[in-house]
Amino acid sequence: MTIIHELLCLESFVRNRSYSTISKILSYQLLIILIITAGSAGFGGMHYAISTALGGVAAFVPNLYFALRIHKAAGLPARKVMNAFYAGESGKLILTAALFVLIFQVPNITILPLLLGYIAALSVFWFALLMR
Repeated sequence: MTIIHELLCLESFVRNRSYSTISKILSYQLLIILIITAGSAGFGGMHYAISTALGGVAAFVPNLYFALRIHKAAGLPARKVMNAFYAGESGKLILTAALFVLIFQVPNITILPLLLGYIAALSVFWFALLMR
């Protein structure tokens, strides 16, 4: 029960602070990954939780990389910002593929929880667009 309380406190901390939209999205992604992983642990045990968490990490890490690339380009001329955007997006795709290759090397990965964690983390972007 204390984990749920801490997650709710994290959500209210993110909502009340004046962070950038990207920081909020990344924070909500972490929150969703933690909630879905906890639910998977309750439903299918530690085996499902690990698969779900790895799926969430496969979505979160590339998004974090992309956000850092764009943040680094802030204040530069438009052409350099666009170059950073394209480089970040290309790196994000390559990083996602590399992470899935690494994840599939882990023994006893369950595909459905893995995809559940990945899709749940990616869905945060869609809900963020609806909330704006």
